[in-house]
Amino acid sequence: MIDLKLLRAAPEQVRAALARRQDPSVLKMLDEIEALDSRRRAIVTELDTLKAARNTAVREDARLIKEQGKLPPEIVQQRKEHTSLITEREAELRDVEAVLQGKALFIPNLPLPELPDGDASHNTVVRSWGEPRPAGGPPHWEIAERLGLIDFARAVKLSGSGFVVFRGVGARLCRGLINFMLDLHTREHGYVEIEPPVLVRRASMEGTGQLPKFGDEAYVTAGDDLFLIPTAEVPVTNLHRDEILDPGALPIAYTAYTPCFRREAGAAGKDTRGLLRVHQFDKVELVRFCQPAESPAEHERMTGHAEDVLRRLELPYRVVLLAAGDVGFSSAKTYDLEAWAPGVGQWLEVSSSSTFTDFQARRASIRVRRPGDKPDYVHTLNASGVALPRTIAALLETHCEPDGGVRVPPALVPYLGIARLAPTHGGA
Repeated sequence: MIDLKLLRAAPEQVRAALARRQDPSVLKMLDEIEALDSRRRAIVTELDTLKAARNTAVREDARLIKEQGKLPPEIVQQRKEHTSLITEREAELRDVEAVLQGKALFIPNLPLPELPDGDASHNTVVRSWGEPRPAGGPPHWEIAERLGLIDFARAVKLSGSGFVVFRGVGARLCRGLINFMLDLHTREHGYVEIEPPVLVRRASMEGTGQLPKFGDEAYVTAGDDLFLIPTAEVPVTNLHRDEILDPGALPIAYTAYTPCFRREAGAAGKDTRGLLRVHQFDKVELVRFCQPAESPAEHERMTGHAEDVLRRLELPYRVVLLAAGDVGFSSAKTYDLEAWAPGVGQWLEVSSSSTFTDFQARRASIRVRRPGDKPDYVHTLNASGVALPRTIAALLETHCEPDGGVRVPPALVPYLGIARLAPTHGGA
């Protein structure tokens, strides 16, 4: 959430940072927020004056009652009018604060200065790993169907387009990838594994920035107003909502596997074949909490943990720094990890690694105790470590062999029990 103290102290700095997002509606709403905040402060000042006058009047009334036995009628009427005015101003203050809070939830995070200016065409490749195969060869959906790993037709029968049924070794491949990543992150990267609920309250969605901005993309249950999570970032970050953390506990690092659910409103017709855009998918998530001064280093460390997954799966990839006009709503800085998929001839985003500075912590009230001073907001970070669908697409297309089989990377062999995917392994 936007820091109103910063907005008051340096409005042009905030405006210039948000202008880099290239969304005029944000600046228009910022004007409205500044006007509301100005009105709120004016009401608070007026209320302070009115209440001070009331306190003075109480002392004066006590003196008059002591001297005269009762208050004159005109004084009683004045006191009633004064109390009524305070009540009116308090109601107005509540209304203004509610509107201000609602609008502030729509203001995105401030991009960090090191982000390139511009839209997605200005995203910058900062490093790459591996030697990509030349584009060409069968796409992953043909490989998967030939090997009996996925049943696309029956998935449509069950749930409609945008859903997938993995079967036989395909299902084992999903389970193996999840276990491989969880073991890697907990045993070697120092994360604590979490198994969170996949249904969360509205406050949790607001805390990480999914609501209210992206309400159209969420699946919500009727009656109890619970949301199917779009990412484990939501429940895991909110584990510490409304808490003041001990500085000695930081950094905190969690990893979690969950299914994820996204309607992706407006995405109809885009990348509809195969695994490139689905409404339900599996993902292993990385979430970190740290002191503000440590967040740049923590971001690089966490990004490296996600990269380690791709290297061990022997998937050529590149790390892309997103431009200010392309970075996500809650993010101050994001690296996309893109794996090369030769069959579709595309770099596929398999992980998004972001630092949110204090944006999410401010929304979710996650603070750290500071000796001798008021608690400060922590910085939160998260990365996919990694998402399965596009990773599987890249894996099948990259390791596909001339005879139609698929080589299993050595790091994954202990989890699958086989070194090669072949038609006989698909299952009936």
